[in-house]
Amino acid sequence: MMKKIIGWLHLWLGIGSGLVVLVVALTGSLLVFEDELEHLFQPSLYYVQVPAQAEKIPVAILAADVKNRYPDYRLNSIITEPEANRTVIFTVLKGKNAKNGKVIAMAVNPYTGQIIKAVNEKDRFFSVVLRLHRYLCIGETGKIITGISCSIFTILIITGLILWWPKRNNRKQRFRIKWNASFKRLNWDLHAVSGFYINIVLLSISLTGLVWSYKWVNNLLFYAFDGSLKNVKMKPPKSEPVKDNSIAYLDKILTTTNEKLTYPGTVTIRFGENDSIAVAVAKLNTTASIGNVSDFLYFQAGTGKLVQERPYAKESAGTKARRLVYPIHTGSLYGWPTKILALISALVGASLPITGFMIWLGRKKKKEPVSLKKHANTRVQYQ
Repeated sequence: MMKKIIGWLHLWLGIGSGLVVLVVALTGSLLVFEDELEHLFQPSLYYVQVPAQAEKIPVAILAADVKNRYPDYRLNSIITEPEANRTVIFTVLKGKNAKNGKVIAMAVNPYTGQIIKAVNEKDRFFSVVLRLHRYLCIGETGKIITGISCSIFTILIITGLILWWPKRNNRKQRFRIKWNASFKRLNWDLHAVSGFYINIVLLSISLTGLVWSYKWVNNLLFYAFDGSLKNVKMKPPKSEPVKDNSIAYLDKILTTTNEKLTYPGTVTIRFGENDSIAVAVAKLNTTASIGNVSDFLYFQAGTGKLVQERPYAKESAGTKARRLVYPIHTGSLYGWPTKILALISALVGASLPITGFMIWLGRKKKKEPVSLKKHANTRVQYQ
């Protein structure tokens, strides 16, 4: 009786959320290799020819040129890479913040100062894919829909495992796909057996997705690891404004960052809304055994004076766990192996609403011939 109730719940929750799950899973499969695909299809945005006399132009000069070209915008971020053949990525912002304002991203050649290409950040292919993945491109309403669907999908994964669980005399069938079987049997195997093999991965992806969907899930994560519901957000500290608001201090910031944090990695400089907020610098540690390990430094705008350090090693257990949410969700936790696993899981996850719908259709059609046969027998009796 209990399994029948679970089966009914699994069926109708799956039908109700199937379309959204399909969209979220397909867009998620694209986002797994976002960086690699971007670099593959738009190499000029990320790579340059290193000249014989390889001497880079100071970042402050590059930033000044960017500001001159976009006088109505303010500097939002600067991304530098450790490799010699990489461009410097600038973003400029018009408006109060990146969410509601207009952001233009541009790739700059660090040897010539040439702006290779400038694009509206919101028009980028993967920006659209990300909005579709998180909000279905319909803002807060979409966020509510994807949040509910993610919750339902978590339930579907658990109930699916219960429904899959084999009886003693039926174990072999539940662990392998019978490729030469009838379409109906093959479709069932693709749904149940393939779903079982990526069950844990999909559960990890859906649970980490809930952290973004619901604040209470995010707080629960901190409670589990820190014993407190208080989420200490990484906000730049206050910084006394200075009269000299030039940007010559940017190279000083980069030098100090690389002296303090000697490992190779991407350096991202983010600017506050005004000079009373410190400039936040994050350096991604590419030598770390797991993904998304970054140290943060904060500098005074205008002078480049170091005002605060926030090393990863001294973060709370809750903060470290929260930093793991992104690499677990995207599959970047251990690089290519986990990315490939996440891609396969996302594609199988996208197939589950389709194969599940086909199972339901097959059962629905199965009932029709019975009534038709009875009708035919009745006709024979009266002839």
